[in-house]
Amino acid sequence: MEHIAGKVALVTGAGSGIGLGIATALAQAGVKVMLCDIEQDALDRALGGLRATNANVSGFRADVSLKDDLRAAAEATLEAYGEIHILVNNAGVGGGGGYGAWTDASWDWTLGVNLMAVIWGVEIVGPLIERHGQGGHIVNTASIAGMISGSGNAYNVSKYGVVALSEGLRNELAPRNIGVSVLCPGFIRTRIVDSNRNRPERFADSARAAPPEEAARWLSQVRERVDQGIDPLYVGELVREGIENDWAYIFTDIEFEPVIEARFAGIKAGFDRVRGRVTPRG
Repeated sequence: MEHIAGKVALVTGAGSGIGLGIATALAQAGVKVMLCDIEQDALDRALGGLRATNANVSGFRADVSLKDDLRAAAEATLEAYGEIHILVNNAGVGGGGGYGAWTDASWDWTLGVNLMAVIWGVEIVGPLIERHGQGGHIVNTASIAGMISGSGNAYNVSKYGVVALSEGLRNELAPRNIGVSVLCPGFIRTRIVDSNRNRPERFADSARAAPPEEAARWLSQVRERVDQGIDPLYVGELVREGIENDWAYIFTDIEFEPVIEARFAGIKAGFDRVRGRVTPRG
């Protein structure tokens, strides 16, 4: 979408962090933005700040792990602005421990917010973008963890799923004049480490043990990196540029490029091991 001024966007997880950065960048470019978030206080602060700049924004409180809430957010956007051109499936949580620390509740919550809400967002809003015939764009927020998995936890699994979904949708929706980008941020200055503040009661663990010492140290290191991370407003500008230029992948920095290259090298080595062998057929 080369010209986004005057278009309408629905952004989930927009009350703070990356979502607010994206909503701000789009609003500054003349986009009418519906901000959606589970946290009412954060949503109110975000709306107040943006309206002070004369941005054309509205807000809707929703728990994106509930499909009916997402549908209601889309309907509220149509009621406010008449159409939707841009969907940013950004809401996300950091949840789930590694092997040995799994719980059903953590898997259900993390996959519900990070993956199923993205799927539902596309399912609900995609046809609304199609029907006005003006084209549009979908941005799905994954993570650099969707490219390199450090452990088998629910967060990494969910983000790999978002990458796979986005890559497939990009091919499927291009003939319908809808671009698709996957955002894979590194360490960004957000409250992702404190996601449990918004964890619904229905996803509460029946018995949650204190994290092992090693896990606690790892979490402390992650928190430090996040606290010193990239400004979400910069990420928002990258996403705006990605929408305008139809980027398939939106990265925020090059810190993890060598790790991704090493992963691809490992995959290539797997093919090399069978290169030249006779593959049995039939």
